[in-house]
Amino acid sequence: MKIKIILSYASLGFILFLFYLGLSSNPQYETKNLVGKKIVSFELESLLGDNKINNENLKKNNYTLINFWASWCGPCRLEHKYLILLSKNQHLKILGVNFKDKKNSALEFLHELGNPYYNIAKDNQGKASIAFGIYGIPESILIDNDLKIIKKFVGPISVNNYKTIIKLLKNK
Repeated sequence: MKIKIILSYASLGFILFLFYLGLSSNPQYETKNLVGKKIVSFELESLLGDNKINNENLKKNNYTLINFWASWCGPCRLEHKYLILLSKNQHLKILGVNFKDKKNSALEFLHELGNPYYNIAKDNQGKASIAFGIYGIPESILIDNDLKIIKKFVGPISVNNYKTIIKLLKNK
């Protein structure tokens, strides 16, 4: 009887250990695998007009921060003040990708909080964002004019992320 109990606890412990390993090593959110690689080729519709936004548009910028956001996203509101500050940097352009949102709601959000984006694409279905490795919003990807990923930010841009971005722009 004692052996069965010991084996049961050992089995449970082993299963929990494997579960822990699975949770702690999620490569989807590891940015070190993305840094230095080029972003995927894409073409998205503009939120504001009939034009298309694609890779070629981003090569004109020294640096581009691609920010995935939505009006219904609470953390997107938290990061917005840092995006406004970043938009004032002459070496950086911010491309907004509006994620699974209604156009009127997105426009109201920008009217209320300000528009840090030089251009805004829409991803109504959320499928294009997955190609960028985006699994939730807000997320942002900093790229250079060769379309190489410098850094990925999972979650809202914070004051520390803001400082990191400014430092990266100065060091390049």
